[in-house]
Formats: sequence, structure tokens, C-alpha cells
Amino acid sequence: MELRQLRYFVKVCELRSMGRAAIELGVVTSALSQQISRLESELSTRLLQRASTGVTPTDAGVAFLQQAQLTLRHADEAVRAAQQARLSGHVSVGLAPTTASVLGMPLMRAMRERYPDIRLHLVESLSGNLGSMLQARQLDLAVLFETATPRRWSIEPLLDEKLFLIAARTLSQRPEGPRVRLSQLAGVPLIMPSQGHGLRASLTTAFARARIEPSIVAEIDGLALLMDAVRAGLGATIQPGAAVARQPTDDVVGCQISDAHVGRRNVLVSLSDDELSPAALATRVVIADIARTLVRDGLWAGARLLKN
Repeated sequence: MELRQLRYFVKVCELRSMGRAAIELGVVTSALSQQISRLESELSTRLLQRASTGVTPTDAGVAFLQQAQLTLRHADEAVRAAQQARLSGHVSVGLAPTTASVLGMPLMRAMRERYPDIRLHLVESLSGNLGSMLQARQLDLAVLFETATPRRWSIEPLLDEKLFLIAARTLSQRPEGPRVRLSQLAGVPLIMPSQGHGLRASLTTAFARARIEPSIVAEIDGLALLMDAVRAGLGATIQPGAAVARQPTDDVVGCQISDAHVGRRNVLVSLSDDELSPAALATRVVIADIARTLVRDGLWAGARLLKN
């Protein structure tokens, strides 16, 4: 027996009509009738008397209606109690710079709205550093990029990101067009994160697979300075679309890298559930919800949701 079936039954009794009840409930009449029939089958008794002029509850239906209404009131009260109860506490969340660019502010706003008594501590750092901080219990949660993680961690896949060649419009060596393959980047001056950066490691593997020797002209581990150098025309870079979320894009252009194996998976990683506080558990739900909303609304460039 489901609460949905109880709500359907109560509404039909109130309106004395399957059709009118279906309209108010936003379902098709056949689906409504099917759910009522399943309820009657489970109870092994007829609850409604159906006729061309409408429906009326049987004696069993009248008795069941009173209890169904009481059950629904209790359920609604339980929901209100849960919604009005305020969680409190302190939660530390780690985000990589590109992730923070698109997720940071929406997350802060959502937490302020939903859980105003939870104090949120955001840490922006490289994914590898965040993993070490999580391991040292300096963070409760972090959005990392798919990598080997300890089994005791809780891991929830969030989304896949396409990578882009980002360059100043004035850079003469940049390829034209909305898409580009790694094989077209030979000779393009690149400003990249250092070898210890996870994105650099995956791109090194991708370039080797494409049999291309990239032209690395500078290594910068800070996103803001890296993008300043790109805007100055000192070279192009390869980053997810979120890299330009904080800054105007009039002076740069992004070409999506179309190689199928080039991309980045974002995963929501936390300590095991039994180590997380109720505030941290609630924050984890909010992070996943906001990330998916940003992707669905087209606010996370190059991102694609993963099917559960």
C-alpha cells in the first residue's frame, strides 16, 4: 500500500468522479483507476461502487476513507516536522578551482536557504590536495576527479565534463571551428598545469595515444593566473568549460575537444556514512542536487549527467 494510492482514493471520494479526480491529480484516468483497483486487490474488498453517473464509496470504502484521511494527515505532519527541523553544525567541503567556479556560489546560496544553521567551510584547491585533506579528516566532502580512492570512502558519480581548447582570439596558432581534435594541436603553444596535476596527467596520456608531442610553453598551477596568461595571448590551454565561468569570455574562444577518450569525470567523495554528521549528510545531498540542476539548466558548460 502506498501513500499515493491513499491520496488517489481520498480524492475520488471527495469528487465522486474518476475523471475529475484524475484532472486534479494530474494523471490519466486509466492510471488512476488502475491504482484504485490495485488497492482494492490488496485489501481484498471493493472500496468504490462505479456507475455511469460517478463513483461512491462502499461501506468498506467509507470505513477505509476515515482511516486513509487520518494516515495522510499524519504523513503530512511528519513531512512538515522534518522540513522545519533545523540541522546545525559545521561542514567542510573541498572543490577544485574549476569546479568552484561554477558550483561554489550556487552551493552557498542553497545551503543558506535550506540549512541556515549549518556553517559551511569551503576549501578551493587542486583535486590531489583535496584527496589528501579528505584522507587526513580535514574535509568531510569533496568533488574530485575520478581516480583510485580508498574503499572506506563513499563515492557518488556526478557528471562527465568535456574539455576545451581555450585561447585568446588573437592567438594565430589556434584552430578554427567549434570542435578540434588533439591531432590538430601540434605546434599550438600550450599553457598547462604541472605534471602533478591530475588533468595534466590524463592529457599527457591522451596526447601519447594521439601520437602528438604537445608544445608546452609554460606550466601554471593557479587557475586565475593561467587564464590571465591565456587572455594575454601567451598560449592556449586545455580545461573544462567551467574554467571560464568566473570571467567574461569576449576575449577568449573555446573549441571542444572531440576525441571520445578526452574528458573528466566528477565524483562526490566523502568519508563513510557512519563517520559523517547529519549536517554533512544533508550537505552531500544538496551538492548532488545543485550540480545536477546546473547541468540540466545548461549552466555547466560541457557537462553531462551520469545515469544512476
